Amino acid sequence: MSNELGRAFWLEREREREVCHCFSQSASAAVASQPSHLLASQSESKVNSRPSADVGERDNVRRIPEQDFPDYSIAKNNGDPTVFGNLTPAEEITEAVVTSIRSGKYNGYGPSTGFVEAREAVAKYCSVPDVAELEAKDIILCSGCSCSIDLCITALCAPGQNILVPRPGFPLYKTLAEGLSIKTKYYNLLPEKNWEVDLDMLEALIDEETQAIVVNNPSNPCGSVFSKEHLTAILEVAARNKVPVIADEIYDHFVFSGEEYHAMASLSQEVPVLSCGGLTKRYLIPGWRMGWIAIYDRNGVLDKEIRQGLQSLSQRIIGSNTLVQGALPAILSNTPKSFFDDTIKQIEDNAKMCYRSISAVPGLKPIMPQGAMYMMVGVDMDNFPQFENDLQFVEKMIAEESVFCLPGKCFDYPNYMRIVLTVPEKQLKEACGRMAAFCTRYYQEQTNNGFANTNGHSVDMDIDHGYLSTNDINVGATVEEVKAVKTASFDPTALIMEAEAD
Repeated sequence: MSNELGRAFWLEREREREVCHCFSQSASAAVASQPSHLLASQSESKVNSRPSADVGERDNVRRIPEQDFPDYSIAKNNGDPTVFGNLTPAEEITEAVVTSIRSGKYNGYGPSTGFVEAREAVAKYCSVPDVAELEAKDIILCSGCSCSIDLCITALCAPGQNILVPRPGFPLYKTLAEGLSIKTKYYNLLPEKNWEVDLDMLEALIDEETQAIVVNNPSNPCGSVFSKEHLTAILEVAARNKVPVIADEIYDHFVFSGEEYHAMASLSQEVPVLSCGGLTKRYLIPGWRMGWIAIYDRNGVLDKEIRQGLQSLSQRIIGSNTLVQGALPAILSNTPKSFFDDTIKQIEDNAKMCYRSISAVPGLKPIMPQGAMYMMVGVDMDNFPQFENDLQFVEKMIAEESVFCLPGKCFDYPNYMRIVLTVPEKQLKEACGRMAAFCTRYYQEQTNNGFANTNGHSVDMDIDHGYLSTNDINVGATVEEVKAVKTASFDPTALIMEAEAD
C-alpha cells in the first residue's frame, strides 16, 4: 500500500473515531445527569474492581504485627522502589527541585499540558535523533504515568469499543477501561519465549471496534524486555490493521546487562504511537507524580481529533506538579549515568540471587527477568494439592511465613506469582528461604499411585562453612537457621510484595 493510500486509511479511521468521540461526549453528559447515589454505585462496581486490592485484605489471612519483628519492620511494597530506603534518588535530582522551589517561579498554576521549557526537555529526552524527533507540542505532562495511560485510553476510545492488553499485564489497564465502559481483550505473553507476545493471537483479536494495542516494555509484571525484531513484528501487526499503539514505557532504559531498550516509536514510520512515561521508576521518585505522553505521529493521523482531545483532557487535573516541572530540564540533563547503572545493578543482582534460590525450590519455576523490577514465578499447583489455586497458595504463605508475593490472579494469569526485586538483599534472601520452607512443607511429588508426601524435602548443608548449600543456590542462611527452617520454628518477619500504581 502506498504512503498516500495508507495515510488515507488512517484518516478514515480517525474520522470514525471523531464520530465515536461525539457519541462518547453525549454519553458522558448523560451519565453526569444521573443521581449522585447511582453514580457512586457505578463507580464502586467498576473503578474499584482492582484484583490486587482483594489479595491480602481477606479476613482469613492472619496478620503478624510489625512491632513483633523490629529487625525488619517491613509493612508492604506497593511497587514503590523507595519504600525500603535502599534505593534513593540521585543528589542532582533533589537539588533540581530545591532550585525550582527557591526560584519562586513555579508556585502557581501552569498550562494544563505543562510549561514549554519542561515539555521541551521531555521532547529532547524522548527523541531518537534522525528517527523519531519530537517538539514541545508533542508532549503532554501528566500526574504520573497512570494518568498518562488514562488520558490515552479516554482520548482514543468510546464506550463499547475495545483495546488489546497483555496477559499477564498491569491490572490498571482494565480498571481504567472498564470505568469508561471500554472493553479489554487479552493477548497472551508466552513464558517459554521470555514473555514475548503471541503475535497470531494478537492479530486475531483485532476487530472493527479495536482502537488501540497496549504494549508494556519493559514489562510489569514479567520483567521482560522485547528485542528490536519482536517490537517490529508487533508494529507490523498494528500497521496491517491500522490500529495505533499505546506504549507503556515507564521502565524505559531499565534493562539488565546484555539487553537493549528500544523505544517503540523509533521502529515505525507508519504506526502512530502514544508513549506513556515518567520519572517514577527510573529516577526513583514515584511520589513526585510526574508523567508524560509523547505523541509520535509522523503522518499527522492524530492531528485533528486526538491531539486536541488529549489537551482538553489534561485540563481535568489543571496540569501536573509545577515544582517538578520547573526541575525537569535539570533532572533529565544532569542525572549522572552512574546513578542509573548503580540502581540497575542492585536490581539485577537481586534478580540473579532470587532466580538461583527459587530455581532450587520444589514446585516453583522462576523466569529470569531481563529488566524492570519484577520476576514471575510459576507455581506447579499439581504438586500442591492442598490448594485450589495460586490465590490460596499465596494467602497461606502470608499467614505462615509473612511473605507476600502477588498471585497470578491479579494479572489474569493463573498458577504464577510476582516477586518484587527492589527489596534489600538481606530481606530478599530471607524471603527466598521462607518460600523454600513453605513449599517444602506442602510439596507432594506426583507418582503413578497418586502423591508421595515429600515434606521435609532434603536440603544439603555445608557444615564446614556453616552456610546453607543447595548446589545452585546460596541464600546466606546459617546451619542453625537451616535447622530452624526445617522445623519451621523460627519467627517469621514481615515481607510483603504487592502491586503498584505508576
